Amino acid sequence: MPMEKNFNAAEAEARISAKWIGEKAFRAGANAKAGAPSFSIMIPPPNVTGSLHMGHAFNNTLQDVLVRWHRMRGDDTLWQVGTDHAGIATQMVTEREMARNGEPSRREMGREAFLGRVWAQKRASRGTIIGQLQRLGASCDWDREAFTMSGAPQAPAGEEGNFHDAVIKVFVDMYDKGLIYRGKRLVNWDPHFETAISDLEVENTEVAGHMWHFKYRLAGGETYEYVEKDDDGNVTFRETRDYISIATTRPETMLGDGAVAVHPSDSRYAPIVGKMVHLPLCDRLIPIIADEYPDPTFGSGAVKITGAHDFNDYQVAKRAGLPCYRLMDTRGAMRSDGAPYAEAVARAREIAAGSATTEAEVDSLNLVPEKYRGLDRFEARKAVVADINAAGLAVTVLVKSTDPETGSEHLTREPVVEAKKIMQPFGDRSKVVIEPMLTDQWFVDTSKIVGPALDAVKSGKVRIIPESGEKTYYHWLENIEPWCISRQLWWGHQIPVWYDAEGNHYCAATEADAVAKAGGKALTRDPDVLDTWFSSGLWPIGTLGWPEKTDALARYFPTSVLVTGADILFFWVARMVMMQLAVVDEVPFHTVYLHGLVRDAKGKKMSKSLGNVIDPLEIIDEYGADALRFANTAMASLGGVLKLDTQRIAGYRNFGTKLWNACRFAEMNGVWEGHATQAAAPVASATVNRWIIGETAKVRAEVDAAMADYRFDQAADALYKFVWGKVCDWYVEFAKPLFDGDLAAETRATMGWVLDQSMVMLHPFMPFITEELWATTGSRAKMLVHSDWPTFGAELVDAASDREMNWVTGLIEEIRSARAQMHVPVGLKLDMLATAMDDAARTAWARNETLIKRLARIESLTEAATAPKGAITLAVEGATFAIPLDGVIDIAEEKARLQKTLDKLAKEIGGLKGRLNNPAFAASAPEEVVDEARSNLEAREDEAAKLNAALKRLAEIG
Repeated sequence: MPMEKNFNAAEAEARISAKWIGEKAFRAGANAKAGAPSFSIMIPPPNVTGSLHMGHAFNNTLQDVLVRWHRMRGDDTLWQVGTDHAGIATQMVTEREMARNGEPSRREMGREAFLGRVWAQKRASRGTIIGQLQRLGASCDWDREAFTMSGAPQAPAGEEGNFHDAVIKVFVDMYDKGLIYRGKRLVNWDPHFETAISDLEVENTEVAGHMWHFKYRLAGGETYEYVEKDDDGNVTFRETRDYISIATTRPETMLGDGAVAVHPSDSRYAPIVGKMVHLPLCDRLIPIIADEYPDPTFGSGAVKITGAHDFNDYQVAKRAGLPCYRLMDTRGAMRSDGAPYAEAVARAREIAAGSATTEAEVDSLNLVPEKYRGLDRFEARKAVVADINAAGLAVTVLVKSTDPETGSEHLTREPVVEAKKIMQPFGDRSKVVIEPMLTDQWFVDTSKIVGPALDAVKSGKVRIIPESGEKTYYHWLENIEPWCISRQLWWGHQIPVWYDAEGNHYCAATEADAVAKAGGKALTRDPDVLDTWFSSGLWPIGTLGWPEKTDALARYFPTSVLVTGADILFFWVARMVMMQLAVVDEVPFHTVYLHGLVRDAKGKKMSKSLGNVIDPLEIIDEYGADALRFANTAMASLGGVLKLDTQRIAGYRNFGTKLWNACRFAEMNGVWEGHATQAAAPVASATVNRWIIGETAKVRAEVDAAMADYRFDQAADALYKFVWGKVCDWYVEFAKPLFDGDLAAETRATMGWVLDQSMVMLHPFMPFITEELWATTGSRAKMLVHSDWPTFGAELVDAASDREMNWVTGLIEEIRSARAQMHVPVGLKLDMLATAMDDAARTAWARNETLIKRLARIESLTEAATAPKGAITLAVEGATFAIPLDGVIDIAEEKARLQKTLDKLAKEIGGLKGRLNNPAFAASAPEEVVDEARSNLEAREDEAAKLNAALKRLAEIG
């Protein structure tokens, strides 16, 4: 049956994918040779309720290229697939769906019923991203699909597994070793979801804000001389003050201030360090303390310290031994619980005077004045500012105003309120302002497990690619803080800790074990669940069956390589290294390949607001999965900016079509008649056949070297140039005359073998079209996905044929380039002169004259001593040629055209250089704008170089 005219990606991809999956082509160990080494990759588990975005498509393409390459090489390969339960994200998706359906809320239905509802949501959405990954061509072992909540107590039938058991065992073991503890610390708090969240889930966004300036009056009516001096020590301002001025962007938090801090070197405040000030609107006195944190050159140099609601203030409070009073409830409203305000203040005074207290008592004290209790934090802000102004405690300035009726001018004092841009933290999913909150949480004492993780990279046991990632890795781990692993959610691994009536806690794998530890007491389980990063930190061992000693664990752990985004190097990668070393005393992988964000063609971050988001499924629908995959690999330069251009994707679809057409050409010339897979290259006598066999061997070595170094872009580029340039353009043309004559059989065998090798080497990058061609073009013992990766090399390169054909192609390209530069009409045949030729060049010309004339559109070749006036000269190895152009083109007109274009380019280049050399532009312009300017300059300089070369040619001929 003859080949179709075109490859129908929409029909073929679904059919081929179903065949691969149906025949379990991707199962662990498929196509493995006896005694072969293992190669395993753990997929970064996508959210179970998520869908494929361009980052997934890029990341999984690279993984699949590696996996298919190793599988074809005969390695014992596993690509472990699975999804993450994604605590907060999945709970959010479920609650939104429930609200749309008019279902009862989470709190109305209760924990158990809600968890059942989330499991139902998981089952309904699980297939979405898995199906999308299969559309991309991901060759995971789908029968081993894992889930980070498999085997949980609430899991319904069909969700069996032991991942939950692994998570609970690790928590209990780490608790017993003193690596996990409960404590009160400041965390990112999401008032919408009412839970702590990680730094990764916080988006810091610049927004319009305000800075208010308030007076904190000294206790007892004391005063001091406030003096300002210039850099030379000269007094520039002096004033007697009974207050210290502070500035804040969050006035509502002043109700919980524990002190005012100034820098030890700030001479302005030296007389009052240690003295007390009245906390405005409150019945408390707080001290003025010295600390390195305040910046004497910023604002007044004095800062309010609210230890329970600011990360920097918390550190100051710890150093100074200040109590941290929590002002807000879990929903971001001012607290309304606890004793009346007067009683709370009385107790706070006793604590300030040295009365013994506990962390729990400090947390229970509600020091929010009665009038603000229950107010939303932003409503409280307005009320506090209004009351400060009314009390005359705002720093004011004289403002001149004009009476609109009389026209008279007068001065009034107005509060100082600065409008300024501030960095505001938002929850990435809730989109509400995140509140630093002092809460009781569970923590991993990372200081006790970070050492081996640092040593693993320093010793080279774990390699990070590119190496620049190591610096970031070291910086994060050398400055690591305790890891908050508890979340105030319902969906997730519930913390295996139970409490008795006295508040004592018991950590155990089961409630029965906890009761036994408690001596039979009635216990209540901790309602919190574990941070998703805790369970996903166990992904490598958990998916392989640990703590059971499974065959998969023995074969595939440690895994080979992790391909992931650089943005989660700390949040996931470093934690996996720490966790695996702490749990099984082994690294989880030997290599980490980091990549950046996929951006649009101009280098801008994809954003819905910018309207530049590219949907990979739409790309697959329009161009096919192979084109998207090849584009992904082609842009995967180490450490480079990942710019995805749909025009390039369209070009790579054309690349697939080029290969398809070459195979159709082969079919029309009888190549596939009786064709079967041949591992060894055919024995060839024709120069062109020996040459293309050698080129095939050279690209095999080039691709393997690039893949071994994780240079996906170089591997893709090598294959593109070989398949399109060497095979489809040159060899197909060179082979045409050989199909008629004594060399026909040899040429058919050579072309069949070369196209087979092209399919094999392209398969990891473009699996669908190559698998279709493989099945269509001959008798195959097995599918292409399991074909053997070639090992041939330099032994197939024939030096003489290589030199001769490179001479031929070089000459044709020189002629074509010169014709294009000179604007010679495409169809016009030209006469050519040989002014010098050595024996090798004469032989090469004689053996390939017909091909050269046809492909370069040359009418004749004659020898001449010198090139005539009005001719352009061409130099190739061992020969010099001239092409007379007098009368063929208008030289003066061509010169004028080129000069006009060059003048325009010069202005553009000058403008771009001016922008890029301006330090202000480089400092203030967005990174993508600077990158675009650099790219534009490079492109214009390249174009100018080509035009100057053409102008130089014209100058030579008159």
